Amino acid sequence: MGGASEGQPLDEANADFIASGVSIFVASRDSSNVPTLARALGCRIAPDRQRISVFVASFQCLALLHDVRATRVVAAVFSQPSTHRTIQLKGTDAAVEQIQSGDAEIMQRQARAFAADLALLGYPPILAQTMLASAPEEIVSITFTATAAFVQTPGPRAGAPLQR
Repeated sequence: MGGASEGQPLDEANADFIASGVSIFVASRDSSNVPTLARALGCRIAPDRQRISVFVASFQCLALLHDVRATRVVAAVFSQPSTHRTIQLKGTDAAVEQIQSGDAEIMQRQARAFAADLALLGYPPILAQTMLASAPEEIVSITFTATAAFVQTPGPRAGAPLQR
């Protein structure tokens, strides 16, 4: 099986993983290649697994949103704290959009799962609740087609194309 290629959807197992309530960071860059980064509050995957939407609190990441709008370049990292399993997705067609009906429930479910995973490491639920707290009216999505995907789990395969 080959690595990620443009237009190829995530397989079901990897899609389930990134939507399972893991830690998510999303990044972009400005025209001078200076990076911007923010914690995401969750994600939604299109039914065909072609498009990924990550949710962010707009007031916390104005520079990131500006860069996404200007460059349309995005990278998102999905990592499970208890195992360090990590996947990185990249896209070149990112757009900032309003969240959809049902997205609040997705974020709540993923936040509970993230808190449960952190609890395995001895962290209290309030930690995840605080990290992911945001007023609903401040949340937007960054939606993109994953054109490249990589294993980023620490170890000998880190940086290798994700097998799909």
